[in-house]
Amino acid sequence: MSRKKHPDHHDAELVLKLYELRREAVMRESRRALVANFLPRSLDDVMAVMAPDHPLNAAFRQVFSYWEMAYAMARHGIVNADYLLESNNGEGILLFTRVEPWLAGYREASGNPVALRNAEWVATECDMGRLLAERFRKRVQAYLKS
Repeated sequence: MSRKKHPDHHDAELVLKLYELRREAVMRESRRALVANFLPRSLDDVMAVMAPDHPLNAAFRQVFSYWEMAYAMARHGIVNADYLLESNNGEGILLFTRVEPWLAGYREASGNPVALRNAEWVATECDMGRLLAERFRKRVQAYLKS
């Protein structure tokens, strides 16, 4: 799969459109709720949010699918990955690192072996993604130790 080497005006247009989508009222509230309240300490905590009656279920599905869509654009070379992440689009990596310790179990339990593969790709294969993921992993590790 070829990765887009240099950003151009099309990248800027896509990043601005992604920003517009993030500002939509329901999306903004879903993002706020997840960043503030989705702090799993176990696979059970990650899986609990998948229950339809969980208060964060709709937010989880909306926000994680949004970031998977955005990061898929980078993984498939539609937008330059590092440019996307430099443009204040690291929130999905923050949320990914909260699930990452239980990613294999989440994939197995959810029956989706490719769940979060785009966020994983950005966090492990892109320079800026690795930098952000490492910073966020330290936060997650400190939280799990507390």
